[in-house]
Amino acid sequence: MNKRSPLETTPVRLTFLPDGFTVTASPGDTILDAALEHGVGLEHECGGNCACTTCHLYVAAGIDHLSPPEEVEIDRLSTDERLQANSRLGCQAILQGGDVIVQLLPIE
Repeated sequence: MNKRSPLETTPVRLTFLPDGFTVTASPGDTILDAALEHGVGLEHECGGNCACTTCHLYVAAGIDHLSPPEEVEIDRLSTDERLQANSRLGCQAILQGGDVIVQLLPIE
């Protein structure tokens, strides 16, 4: 029998700032998946393929509840002048459980 750990099955509370809109998402979804499912306006010009930075956001809390960034995401983010230590691409950051708060960035 294939059992999932409680972390893999517990819904994730994901809050989008500046509006403070909180949604319930599933572990394994990306932040972009959750945004699209709940009607949150998170830009994604490349369709979520890590080919642009329009879904760039800042993780305000819960960064340890996300998958670690892979090299392709790090490389892509390095091209954005708004890069900070808590930067992630919504299409690449996979929710792993716990509460996560993200700050959406204005479109440039």
